[in-house]
Amino acid sequence: MSEVTAKGKAAKKASYQLIGLSTEKKNEALGKIAKQLIIDKDFLIKENEKDLEDGRKKGLSESILDRIMLNGNRIDDMAAAIMLLIDLNDPIGERLETIEKENGLLIKKQRVPIGVIGMIYEARPNVTIDAATLSLKTGNAVILRGSSSAKYSNIALVSSIHKALENTEIPVEAVQLIEDTSRETAKELFHLNDYLDVLIPRGGKNLIETVIKESTVPVLETGAGNCHIFIDQTADITMVEKIVLNGKTQRPSVCNAIEGLLIHEKWFEENGVRILELLDEKGIELYGDEAVCSSFPRAKTATEEDWSTEYLALKLSVKTVKGVSDAIDHINRYGSKHSEAILTRDEQNAYAFLNKVDAAAVYHNASTRFTDGFEFGYGAEIGISTQKLHARGPMGLPALTSSKYFIYGQGQIRE
Repeated sequence: MSEVTAKGKAAKKASYQLIGLSTEKKNEALGKIAKQLIIDKDFLIKENEKDLEDGRKKGLSESILDRIMLNGNRIDDMAAAIMLLIDLNDPIGERLETIEKENGLLIKKQRVPIGVIGMIYEARPNVTIDAATLSLKTGNAVILRGSSSAKYSNIALVSSIHKALENTEIPVEAVQLIEDTSRETAKELFHLNDYLDVLIPRGGKNLIETVIKESTVPVLETGAGNCHIFIDQTADITMVEKIVLNGKTQRPSVCNAIEGLLIHEKWFEENGVRILELLDEKGIELYGDEAVCSSFPRAKTATEEDWSTEYLALKLSVKTVKGVSDAIDHINRYGSKHSEAILTRDEQNAYAFLNKVDAAAVYHNASTRFTDGFEFGYGAEIGISTQKLHARGPMGLPALTSSKYFIYGQGQIRE
């Protein structure tokens, strides 16, 4: 029996043991995980340094190394996020609907765990903790399959989770890590229908597309973040500078950072060079259309590929548009349905943008960097869904539940 099959079988068995476990018991286990991360902090950082050293030898970019890195503050943040998760309402058992039939049947629709969640992800070891703790809070077992770039970190983190669970009501087998990061194990996970109820990919465009195309297990799609800000004609220059810089530079390696900037041609005539100079001063490589390159020779000519690229680095495509309709058309063609923003004082244009742009999160006069489970009040998140079925946007606890009908009778039969 392969590692993937064995761990899938163990996770399935554990998922049945989680059914009916009280919120108090689940929260107790989560609290122990948070404490164990702090206890193991030095060990976790030491193991993470192995991944960083390997990454440097392989020539990984600084943005990827940043995503892999664990330090004291980040581990503290992970533990703090778990404590916030404990305070959140447990959705399991929530009554969604009650139907009383004339024949006396009582039908109740309630939230229940999905069962076994598969998580395949790249780089970020914090996903190991997010996925495990969110799954356990909702009564799900989880099978984790990280990438080779964070192998040592993920093994260490799951070791901490297992130590914490040893003296709890949650079986250790409820959190499984596929340590073999070869393509073969990924392919096997794609077809683990006997044990997996859903598979969630979290990473770059290539990973997500591969999972969607090859998996026979149902996929909860999380999308790459080709996010945009549209500067409308009436946008305030001070607000523009603040929000655009935050959207691009606060943390360029994350999926809710902006990759494209669309500028109303009238606004560009008055303020375009100023904003481009500001971006250039921050070390951002600019890829622009003809108007941008003519006004700012340091910008490189954008290709068709640039408009749809998630750079995850200090790079930005810049295009001038005739108005809000052009901006909407561009985003709906090239965007990844993640997060999009309009900066404007025109309420009608804002209304059109927010309603017609096809994205999970749309913003008026605010940075796209807020598309995040913590910022939305969900605690940690398991990913940001860009699909339209079951869950969309930051996926917190409710997204990891299914529903079930409970029907109570007194001997009724159907005539």
